[in-house]
Amino acid sequence: MSKMLKIEKKFEALTDIATKVLGKTITFLVALCLVIYWWATNLFTSHDWHQNIGDIIFGITFLSLFLIQKSFNRYSALINLKLNELVSSNLEANNSVLNTHKKTESEITELVKEYIDEEIIEIEKFIEKETKK
Repeated sequence: MSKMLKIEKKFEALTDIATKVLGKTITFLVALCLVIYWWATNLFTSHDWHQNIGDIIFGITFLSLFLIQKSFNRYSALINLKLNELVSSNLEANNSVLNTHKKTESEITELVKEYIDEEIIEIEKFIEKETKK
């Protein structure tokens, strides 16, 4: 296995962990407590309304990251589950696309290339058949 592939697999594992951690409810609650503490210590001591408004917007945006990640994790898991169900129920389907959420980005790109190549072959066959008519 090449050095770059090893690095990519470790990076994929790191992003997988980060995705899971950022989507947890406890992580959101910790972030919410930090934002409330930050607001409580800064909003009442500062008399600059522009800074206070900026801090409020920044805090809400920061908390939105966790909410969006949680929604994305749930949606992604549901899509993967349904896709795996559809692929496994079809006898003619290529089982290499099962559990794609566990594959690295380069492995997914290779699968996409294979499917594109298969499509091109099918299109060429169709064109040949149509031109013979």
